[in-house]
Amino acid sequence: MGEAGDVRLPRASFPLENVVEHGHRARLWWEVGIVLGLSLGQSAVYSIFTIVQRLAAPTPLKDQSAQLNPSQSSTQWVDFTYQVLDIGFSLMAVALAVYLLWQPTRSGFRRIGLDWTRPWRDLGGGALLVAVIGVPGLALYAVGRAIGITVDVQASPLDQYWWTVPVLLLSAVRAALQEEIIMIGYLFTRLRQLGWNSWWVIVASALVRGSYHLYQGIGPFFGNAAMGIVFGWCYRRWGRTAPLVVAHSLLDIVSFVGYPLAVALWPGVFGPSK
Repeated sequence: MGEAGDVRLPRASFPLENVVEHGHRARLWWEVGIVLGLSLGQSAVYSIFTIVQRLAAPTPLKDQSAQLNPSQSSTQWVDFTYQVLDIGFSLMAVALAVYLLWQPTRSGFRRIGLDWTRPWRDLGGGALLVAVIGVPGLALYAVGRAIGITVDVQASPLDQYWWTVPVLLLSAVRAALQEEIIMIGYLFTRLRQLGWNSWWVIVASALVRGSYHLYQGIGPFFGNAAMGIVFGWCYRRWGRTAPLVVAHSLLDIVSFVGYPLAVALWPGVFGPSK
């Protein structure tokens, strides 16, 4: 590919993995359980518990709120340190997933298509996904707020310091790497090795993705599950997580950094309920 505007990606390049022998299945299931338990599976459990609490509370969902990037301290340097440490340590599970996928002749990054072999295609594919996911996602959030099934999601409640925007950018990339490497690259590889059909893998991954967003309400569950279906289908078609990471990073960057502007322009949708 020679131009950034060309977003055509190779078809039918979903990585084919050899199904493991019966004796290794239990070990592989334990590995999957441990990786998810240390990362997004843990988040899903907490999120399910949170939505149960929210639904049982006397305050309606539409009058509740959730913070995505809360301040950790009123002291600036302490807050900054906590933010950076949180981002760094949360990426350890991502590093573990990549390490477990490493092969003698192929790196974990190459195995899931997270490398620099097709930079323009990956950027173009990511931009295309942003266009496909971004506007419908925004509309779904607005509808969810209107009908009372989505909480007020405060995307960037950090205090405004000189480092606020850089930290929000890092947080967006962190979320993209966590979700696309673990839920797509790692989980798809392992479940295919366990003999799962491609579409069962896509649906299972999408449901987990929706589950760890339940703390934001019922609407975000369906929105993120739909996003998981689209991203899973793209990975099945393209065989690369790189465009998914690009798209997810761009979506979260717009959400985090653009949140104050969105509140100012559309307070009825993005601001707290009166």
